Amino acid sequence: MPRAVIVSDMLRGFLEEGYPLYCGEDARRIIPNVQKLLERELAQGSTVFYACDRHAPDDPEFRMFAPHCVEGTEEAELIPELAPYPGEIIPKKTFSSFYNTALDKRLEAIRPEVIVVCGVTTHICVLQAVADARNRGYEVEVPVDCVASFDRKAHFFALDYIETVLGARLVRPSVEVPKPRFEIPYSWLTGETADIYFPRTVEILKKEGIDPVATMEIFPRRAGILCGIEEVKALLAEVLPQKDRKVWALAQGDSFQKKEVVLRIRAPYQSYGAYETTYLGVLSHCSGWATAARECVDAARGLPVISFGARHVHPSVVGIMEYSAIVGGCAGCASTAGAKLAGIQPTGTIPHALIIIMDSTARAALAFDRHVAPDVPRIALVDTFEDEVRESVAVARAMQGKLQGVRLDTPSERGRVTADLVKEVRAWLDLEGFKSVRIVVSGGLDPERIRYFIDEGAPVDVFAVGSYISDAKPIDFTADLHEVDGRPIAKRGRTPGITPNPRLQRVV
Repeated sequence: MPRAVIVSDMLRGFLEEGYPLYCGEDARRIIPNVQKLLERELAQGSTVFYACDRHAPDDPEFRMFAPHCVEGTEEAELIPELAPYPGEIIPKKTFSSFYNTALDKRLEAIRPEVIVVCGVTTHICVLQAVADARNRGYEVEVPVDCVASFDRKAHFFALDYIETVLGARLVRPSVEVPKPRFEIPYSWLTGETADIYFPRTVEILKKEGIDPVATMEIFPRRAGILCGIEEVKALLAEVLPQKDRKVWALAQGDSFQKKEVVLRIRAPYQSYGAYETTYLGVLSHCSGWATAARECVDAARGLPVISFGARHVHPSVVGIMEYSAIVGGCAGCASTAGAKLAGIQPTGTIPHALIIIMDSTARAALAFDRHVAPDVPRIALVDTFEDEVRESVAVARAMQGKLQGVRLDTPSERGRVTADLVKEVRAWLDLEGFKSVRIVVSGGLDPERIRYFIDEGAPVDVFAVGSYISDAKPIDFTADLHEVDGRPIAKRGRTPGITPNPRLQRVV
């Protein structure tokens, strides 16, 4: 199916410092994301259009904005980083990529099934491109990590408008989560973790010589994100007989609706009957964690969310909890156990303990830099002894260009982290020449709190979420028999026979 990409105003005048309408570090950060997007789209045969400002020297737009991107000047050139990616230049003299340009006819010629819009700025030319494309009946996607503005509040307002009013699809950054090989504990296989009546049921059936081929269906009590299915598949692959077994399931990370069948097992009942408690428990907890993570990720509108909740759960489930958060969309986690399952490196900063023992945030950061592997990000916690602004600047100076980020974690006793505090830290870091230092916010975050920072236009770069994910309520899953030896059956209140779900895929 044909696809087209509209790359809006990725020009030197907007993306290189020194020009009057330079859009700032937020815009610079989307460049590698746009490069990856173009690589993917060109590899699958998409057509790329570069919509580029080409103004006349006396353009009326200059009554609102400083003169910029005048035709024939360096400002109006595509940034060098995108030069390797072929596409047609579409000169434009207004905010619109369609008005008085060749784009309309070019798109009519190929009739793309989907138009992807990226570039700058989100609330001006990107928004106009999306509106123009939607008004012409095109399906539109906007990858949120490939658009930026010089005004954060306007950027997030535009994303909301693009999704809720114009009906375009916002595409969040995807995290490639591997499928680790899960080792099934011996206690699971022996039934020690099961409700005792299930092993007893299997024992009774064995003694009675009854072992029908039974079909079990598993469904949730509320909507969410499926997680834990890879562990369940590993368990079933180990206990089901090689012959006469079939398993269908949704995929890890799929969304599901209330009462939608996510797993169907057809095999001799004795082979899997004792493990109902186990696979329901796995799906319930993992899907609860993944769903809470997705709620935070959706609230963050494309900004990375890191799972910081390991301290709130029993050590035996830390890895699974944080792996589930990553399945839900988190970009990383703090524990080594979770990171191993997800095939990534753990993410962390510096604890208060190191700073307090060394009696200085700067000394702690320098010691961290001396002794920790160079590929680990240098991110300092900056709320221990002085106010966050002073500590941020002091550590940045001490690190002499090596500091990559600061984490604001002001406790509730001091009023928590606020949007104004983040803005103040950003302003002073920029003023002191540390524009590349990123700001991580943590401390009691949940979707509502994340939306507060977004709505206030706070220049947060990363959200670190703890208890909202780790303390997430499990999603109740229920297992029901629907066929016994091919005969439709169900308990009262359920419909006998197989429940259709075309989304299920055969997995065993």
